[in-house]
Amino acid sequence: MLSLLLDFHLQMLKNKGRWARLWKLSYRGLLKMVTGSLLIAYEISCVTGGLKLMNRELPPRFMFPKEWQHLTMFVLLSLNGCADVTSKNLLPQRCVLLEKGTLVLTFYVLLLLLVSHVQDSSGVELQTHSLLILVVFLLMLVLTVELWAPEMFYLSLIETFLFLLMGSWLIQAAFILYRPVTGYPWQDDDISDIMFITTFFCWHLMINALCLLGIYGVSFFWHRCHSPSLKLMETKEAPYATSTVGSLYNLLQEGEQAEKEEQALLLSKSSP
Repeated sequence: MLSLLLDFHLQMLKNKGRWARLWKLSYRGLLKMVTGSLLIAYEISCVTGGLKLMNRELPPRFMFPKEWQHLTMFVLLSLNGCADVTSKNLLPQRCVLLEKGTLVLTFYVLLLLLVSHVQDSSGVELQTHSLLILVVFLLMLVLTVELWAPEMFYLSLIETFLFLLMGSWLIQAAFILYRPVTGYPWQDDDISDIMFITTFFCWHLMINALCLLGIYGVSFFWHRCHSPSLKLMETKEAPYATSTVGSLYNLLQEGEQAEKEEQALLLSKSSP
């Protein structure tokens, strides 16, 4: 009975250790690496004849400049994920400064690429990318300030809001430039199309702000209503847990002592 109890306790400790190791994995970094790798493969497969750097003419000319910039952005995303995984799972101690610094550097390079990306753009494409550049620039500033003030709640809130806005606007930009909902492309020479792009961007601002406010409100009221009961349950369960561990330890000690006495008795009987 004692051995069964000991085996069960050891098995529980092993399972708890496995779950703890899984919980410590940097899922955010792994998601960045997987997403970046998939986007790299997609970008390469979309180019007919392969993604070539230069042609064979004389003098040679660079080919597919925008596609190469897209590829560089996706490589940055994967490298940022590698930095997160390295910091959380490979180093002896987690280095938050490495994660934050890599993220800030990624946005500096992303801003440079986006500014260069719109050099030959006009009309709808230029307006869409200009609003994206605005969000990336603000994110770059906030992340840079957070390097010196990492504990400021308002900066974290602004960072979350800007990431939400960037993600939703990227989805909207994809539908505007590549898959219009109406099935007809937007017109660069139509001023109403240009104006409605800015209007849509303002709608994204309001919707993301309301979404963030709703999440904050629900979390606040949930914590306000349920935290006292949770604390009461913890205080009730704590003595039971300690007593269970204590009794198990006493049982183990008594079992070891009994085994030692039996061994001593057997040795005394076997001796002449």
